[in-house]
Amino acid sequence: VQLQASGGGWVPPGGSLRLSCAASGRAFSGYSIGWFRQAPGQEREFVTAIRRGSTFGKESLKGRFTISKDNAKNTVYLQMNRLEPEDTAVYYCAAGSLTLIASSLRDADQYNYWGRGTQVTVSS
Repeated sequence: VQLQASGGGWVPPGGSLRLSCAASGRAFSGYSIGWFRQAPGQEREFVTAIRRGSTFGKESLKGRFTISKDNAKNTVYLQMNRLEPEDTAVYYCAAGSLTLIASSLRDADQYNYWGRGTQVTVSS
């Protein structure tokens, strides 16, 4: 499966963005999909994931970041609200097995396919 993330850009603090992750080659329904982010000089960090109808998120981001999917469009979304400068990073989507348990969904090494990232910059 090939993944393409899009929707990044510049936004002032408190703003919102919706990122999209479009898949080609195979339907999303056959995978767990995760969003990760990487800020300069930092390791890649788990943001959220969706496995069938269940969602999993980084505790500190719950309430601001929401993952959803549209099977008809073969697209997964990341809605980001009340953005903070600390959210500045390159955001990546990834696909992994439907057998991944909750702890594994948070591990970037468990994902088999990655898309190119999209830059999100939060600043005034």
